[in-house]
Amino acid sequence: MDTSAQYDRIIEHCQQLFAKKTADYGTAWRIMRPASITDQLYIKAQRIRTLEEKKVSKVGEGTTDEYIGIVNYCVIGILQLQLGTSINEQLPPDAVQQQYRQAVRETKELMFAKNHDYGEAWRDMRLTSLTDLILTKIYRVKQIEDNDGQTVASEGVKANYQDMLNYAVFALIKLGIADSKS
Repeated sequence: MDTSAQYDRIIEHCQQLFAKKTADYGTAWRIMRPASITDQLYIKAQRIRTLEEKKVSKVGEGTTDEYIGIVNYCVIGILQLQLGTSINEQLPPDAVQQQYRQAVRETKELMFAKNHDYGEAWRDMRLTSLTDLILTKIYRVKQIEDNDGQTVASEGVKANYQDMLNYAVFALIKLGIADSKS
């Protein structure tokens, strides 16, 4: 199990979808305020939890699509923190892809630092626990946003986005997506 290669395959798949949606929609996400991004993440994570509990999807898309959405919305969140919200600014697709890669590169470095300390404990975790950790991070971000971004002893919003992105990648690896996507 080569975590780096699996991680890269997952990200490649997510980034390809992100690029296709950028071709279709441009960078319409630039209008999103941080709370809206957090709410989108919440919707996706809550849907995963509901599907885990009910075991049936009535709209076709399953948990895999939602975890991919979490990866991409976390990247959007990281980019919006860097760029700020803009109602009119469209970014060139090449620049967006470069910024996407940079955000993921930093997030992957964080994952490897934590994997060093935790010994890849995520490999023995249940998918449901990863979902719950993502939801916990979302609730933390909501609280930080409600506190106008101020924290006393906690990591900030970006670190929470990075953790959620990594948990979603771990879930996708556990679902076998890294083995089935090229």
